[in-house]
Amino acid sequence: MQIELKHVSKKIKGAVVLDDVNLTLESGKVYGLKGKNGSGKTMLMRAICGLIHTDGEIIIDGETLGKQISFPRSVGVLIENPSFIAGYTGMKNLQILASIQNRIGEDDIRQTLEEIGLDLDDKRTFRKYSLGMKQRLGIAAAIMEKPDIVILDEPINALDESGAKQVREILKSQKERGAVCIVACHDTEELKFLSDEIIEIHDGRIVEG
Repeated sequence: MQIELKHVSKKIKGAVVLDDVNLTLESGKVYGLKGKNGSGKTMLMRAICGLIHTDGEIIIDGETLGKQISFPRSVGVLIENPSFIAGYTGMKNLQILASIQNRIGEDDIRQTLEEIGLDLDDKRTFRKYSLGMKQRLGIAAAIMEKPDIVILDEPINALDESGAKQVREILKSQKERGAVCIVACHDTEELKFLSDEIIEIHDGRIVEG
């Protein structure tokens, strides 16, 4: 699995949010995105997911987004605050998501919930979840189908130290099975823990180290 970004640029209402980004991302690595709020980290993630149209080319395993494919064929994403059906449990929400592509079964969902530290038999609905539980469920939804690309925007947001440790373990297992992992985190020290390689973004441009 390889993701290539060639001269990727994006303007929104005249403002440049991505400026001639050139990157090659390889499977089996965790790439950390570093930058201030508004630097372009989230826009770069959205672009790779096919959620925004850009100038330039984004090529995923030889297929160009917006031409051969509209979205990556295998991607798990957590961008900004996770949203689920408020009146359903975490398990029920994941079952509904999994039924869309039918790639995984109940055992896979239960294993993922256990891995992220959520109680398999918790009868509380999503609306009664704490912020940390909502974040954990969002991460579970992103990784449960073992996608080729894992994109996590601020995954340790609202998590305690044990939750942050679980995120580190999850990213380690994702890269070990060969996924391309892209993670943004405002905590520079934590980003160093999580990442094999850090990509710094400033005003939509990649800052060369």
